Amino acid sequence: MDSNERERAEGAPPADAAPSPRAPGIAGLSTPYRVVTALALGAVAVAACWHLALVFLHVAPSNTLSKRHAGMIDGWVYPEFEQNWKLFAPNPLQQNIAVEARAQVRTEAGKLVTGTWRDLSAEDGAAIRHSLLPSHTEQNELRRAWDFYTGSHDEDEKPGGERGELSEQYLRRIAVDRLAPVHTEGRIVRIQLRSATRAVPAPSWSTERTDTQTYYRELPWWTV
Repeated sequence: MDSNERERAEGAPPADAAPSPRAPGIAGLSTPYRVVTALALGAVAVAACWHLALVFLHVAPSNTLSKRHAGMIDGWVYPEFEQNWKLFAPNPLQQNIAVEARAQVRTEAGKLVTGTWRDLSAEDGAAIRHSLLPSHTEQNELRRAWDFYTGSHDEDEKPGGERGELSEQYLRRIAVDRLAPVHTEGRIVRIQLRSATRAVPAPSWSTERTDTQTYYRELPWWTV
């Protein structure tokens, strides 16, 4: 009996046999990689459950748990993950609201220069028009920031608690990011925002009369 016959008789694979295929998926990884992958998947699962739990408490009817941890829930949800029911509103908006901003710049010579108003909403609209893959930021960031601000301030522009202060910081940060690249002649020291609201005109076949005059809501200057 030769060596090959002896190995087959003893149950050992022949020397020229092909190696067994590696198991698919995580099972095919080495032990250290399997541990790292399992830990990463566990962390993702915990983060997803945490996010879903806070969003659920945010949209659920007010209860003991949501009242006790209201600060933590609002801090996580606002402004990026805010939930609302405007999609199902029985009276859709019939106004065009544009957000405009301007800056005061301190030049290198020490002179304070006030810039002109820039229509940030129009710039977002131009960026997404005719785009097959429009940016989510250009579609919603400024609009949602303005809604967040107006929903947390009174007519005298006074914030209503922590949400109001957070909305100011969020809106200020967006405005500075938009204005800084075009004001290279100096340092931005203050910014100001306003909204320009104009009613959507009635269709030509309608007898309804619409006031299409533009109305402005001007915010105070904010120090950067």
